[in-house]
Amino acid sequence: MSSIEIIGYIAAVLTTSSFVPQALQILRTRETKGISLSMYVAFSAGVALWVAYGLFNRSWPLVLANVVTLALALSILYMKWRYQSHPIVAETPSPQA
Repeated sequence: MSSIEIIGYIAAVLTTSSFVPQALQILRTRETKGISLSMYVAFSAGVALWVAYGLFNRSWPLVLANVVTLALALSILYMKWRYQSHPIVAETPSPQA
């Protein structure tokens, strides 16, 4: 493995792992109000294109990192849709008349 590939793998681990805390936070809180739907749609499309670019150039660090990043970004998009379309509402007691 060349030193350039090692740099690529290190960059891949750092950038890809940066999405894990966001995904875990959403799973814990089910709160997605602060997540921009349009940003994640555009980002996911861009990452999918990076996957294609990496495949055409046989750049495995680029492919691997972006496949994992795409999976994380799409899971965040799914949770954004899921938790806003079907919010979990705490029951409030009805007022006694």
